[in-house]
Order: sequence, then C-alpha cells, then structure tokens
Amino acid sequence: QVQLVESGGGLVQAGGSLRLSCAASGRTLSVNNMGWFRQAPGKERAFVTAISSSGSRIDYEDSVKGRFVISRDNAKNTMYLQMNSLKPEDTAVYYCAADAEIFSTISRSASAYEYWGQGTQVTVSS
Repeated sequence: QVQLVESGGGLVQAGGSLRLSCAASGRTLSVNNMGWFRQAPGKERAFVTAISSSGSRIDYEDSVKGRFVISRDNAKNTMYLQMNSLKPEDTAVYYCAADAEIFSTISRSASAYEYWGQGTQVTVSS
C-alpha cells in the first residue's frame, strides 16, 4: 500500500502563487506515475497534470499550461505542484494520485491511479 498526503493549500489572491506538496509513504518503490487532480464545488474531479516516474514525461491540462509546474523528488518520495498566476477558477480541492503499474504511461483518467491523497483546499479570491 501507498499513502499520499497533500499539503500547501490555502487562501491566496488572484495572481498569487502556491506550492502544493504530495508526500508518499509505504511501498514507495512501487510508485510509478503521479498526478494532480482537482474538484471544484458542484463539479466532477478533473485532471490537472501528471508526471512519469523519471520526470521525462509531463502532461498539463490546457487551462494551467504556462502557469503550473509539476515536479517530483524521488529521493524524498515527494511530488510538487507550483501554481503561479492563480485565478478564481482554480479554486478547488486538489488531490494527488499515484499508480503502481510498472508499464503504465501517464494518464488523464482518474481511474488509472490506484492511490489518492485526502485533498488540500486551494481558494483564490478575486
């Protein structure tokens, strides 16, 4: 089993920045691809970005391209999401996710990820 814990959420004004962290514990050697998803009130959980185990493959949802940066430090078993130029529409609960499939590729589908964190709230005021 793998446990994921997010941190770094909070309240920020539009145009500001936040850095989210996702710390993995347990069977971390089995973790392959990781990703961030978000869920706004009244909406379904949506893909934000994903990164392969080596960091060589990264995918961003169009609305965050150029503003968000995903990274991971495998030595620390931690993934990060640097969020810049935040907008009110970025307000959501942000979840980190991980998969443990050896031959999988990064995916925008939530069903591809077996492990999930509890979420961290990000609120952007206008």
